[in-house]
Amino acid sequence: MSRLRRGLTTAITTAITGALAAAALTLTGSAAPAGASPVATTKAAGPLAPVPSVDLQRYLGRWEQVAAIPQIFQLQCARNSRAVYTAVDADTIGVTNTCSTWLGGTSTVTGKADVLDPVTNAQLRVGFDGIPAFGDTTKPNYVITYLAPDYSWAVVGDPDRNSGFVLSRTPKLPVTKKELKRVIESRGYNSCLFLNTPVDGGRQDRLPLCIA
Repeated sequence: MSRLRRGLTTAITTAITGALAAAALTLTGSAAPAGASPVATTKAAGPLAPVPSVDLQRYLGRWEQVAAIPQIFQLQCARNSRAVYTAVDADTIGVTNTCSTWLGGTSTVTGKADVLDPVTNAQLRVGFDGIPAFGDTTKPNYVITYLAPDYSWAVVGDPDRNSGFVLSRTPKLPVTKKELKRVIESRGYNSCLFLNTPVDGGRQDRLPLCIA
């Protein structure tokens, strides 16, 4: 990587980190510890609840990220964040995440998701190739907490609600923002922590869901 490219990457990352931290401070009304991920949890009773049942074959395929709680590992992503899920075996899903970067390239990461709850198929442990696993790998870090009956959109997150993602089969979410906000808050989240994700053919802003 050239000196100019490294400099641009560092500058962009620093700017985005500062912006996300400021947004988190504004939305939550409290400062996060230095170096902490710019996310916040909401007060909710118990861990994030999974949906009663998921047909994994129907869940496979391409999903567009249309909104999310900002995460450090997505700092390089400017727009078009998406996931493609493929079948590995009855209890394992292949994962390929891509996004368009701030420098005009494409970022790609691959991994797998192991089903930890065969009763619902809605609680999985996701790991990515070349990235060390953190925490208890016997516990889920990907919980499907809402899934439309026609599998057109979903809300997923971790049990502690430190992460949250709104996934859609199409760039435009097939429900109103009022309905999306209702679903998110019914799962114990603060909808203000979710920012729209710019995607070609969909929304282009990064406004919080609670005001968008």
